[in-house]
Amino acid sequence: MLTTMSIKNAYLLSVLDDLKKKNAHEPEFLQAAEEVLESLEPVVEADPRYEAQNIIGRIVEPERVIMFRVPWVDDGGKVQVNRGYRVQFNSAIGPYKGGLRFHPSVNLSVIKFLGFEQIFKNSLTTLPMGGGKGGSDFDPKGKSDSEVMRFCQSFMTELQRHIGPDTDVPAGDIGVGAREIGFMFGQYKKIRDEFTGVLTGKGLSYGGSLARTEATGFGLCYFADAQLKDNGKSFQDKKVVISGSGNVAIYANQKCTQLGGRVIAMSDSNGYIVDENGIDFKIVKEIKEVKRDRIKTYLNYVPSAKYVEGCAGIWTVPCDIALPCATQNEIDENSAKALIANGCIGVFEGANMPSTPGAIAAYQAAGILFAPAKASNAGGVATSGLEMSQNSERLSWSFDEVDAKLKGIMEGIYAACAAAAEKYGMKGNIQAGANIAGFLKVADAMLWQGI
Repeated sequence: MLTTMSIKNAYLLSVLDDLKKKNAHEPEFLQAAEEVLESLEPVVEADPRYEAQNIIGRIVEPERVIMFRVPWVDDGGKVQVNRGYRVQFNSAIGPYKGGLRFHPSVNLSVIKFLGFEQIFKNSLTTLPMGGGKGGSDFDPKGKSDSEVMRFCQSFMTELQRHIGPDTDVPAGDIGVGAREIGFMFGQYKKIRDEFTGVLTGKGLSYGGSLARTEATGFGLCYFADAQLKDNGKSFQDKKVVISGSGNVAIYANQKCTQLGGRVIAMSDSNGYIVDENGIDFKIVKEIKEVKRDRIKTYLNYVPSAKYVEGCAGIWTVPCDIALPCATQNEIDENSAKALIANGCIGVFEGANMPSTPGAIAAYQAAGILFAPAKASNAGGVATSGLEMSQNSERLSWSFDEVDAKLKGIMEGIYAACAAAAEKYGMKGNIQAGANIAGFLKVADAMLWQGI
């Protein structure tokens, strides 16, 4: 249940009240919007221009919402129909940029929440990218490569008229990996008769960037490492629990292990594994990316590991550091309290909005470190921005070059969040700092560009 008890500013309350009336059926979007608006209260009160130009009222409304039918033919010859979405939220600082998610849970509320978060996330990277998001309620799981190809071609047949390298540059997200990006890029090229950097996350043979696959997981750990060090801590010898076993989770495992941590639990939508000796990311990568199998099969490689049905229980596994990398609202207040009771010192978000408001309140009450997704998982879109730069220059940078730039961006994001929080009287509140730092750049551009 959303509340407005902590917001006192009359202007912000009026914007939020209007937003709830217009979007009463969109709980994920309202949750994301209220979380940001609450943080912006001291900013709005310090600069009357934001209210005078109704910057908040404008920033919470998407510039454009596109919803379309996606018909495709399955292997049995039957015509299937899904819904496609693209929300182009804000282009004040650059072309729309944000992933495409293919998952049964996708609806307009989910896409709007993701697109809204993307505005601030992209701003924090310091790269010239606006906020957008898209996807479909299509589920790639259990589909053949031919079915996925036919769906992606149909999806792109409509989407292509709304995107372009200087207009809107989609990327991957849940359910959209290298296979899906390849099929969509091929269809775009065929229809438009042009070879441009219209999608990021491409294969290396046709314009992709080294380190893009690893970027969100690596970036999460670079951010967490910076925050830990700023508080006199580190990954060294820490037990780490990572939810999920997709792209973000796999490479978060790799990087935090390199930084001295030990990943003892990972999950998928069916259940979770526990390996106190440390989960080998290479095995999980083979299971998920090569065999496209369930996490349970990890026990075939490491019989001493344990498997538990049901993914929610992963947060009861005692750990020092939690990296939620699965999906939105996966940690509720009870799960957060279980983490805290078991000695967790920090939660760093790899998924988009994986903690409920109740969970975040629990972290803050306990005084543990917390990094919000819009800051800590910005590594993926940051490297997508670097891929856009390479495409524009017709160049390809080395893995080490991209990785070094990524590390610098993530450390810069943490520094900006920490500085913004301190400037507005909330030292150590990285959640508020991320919202404020991300907002200021976009708001300034909107003020300059007029209504």
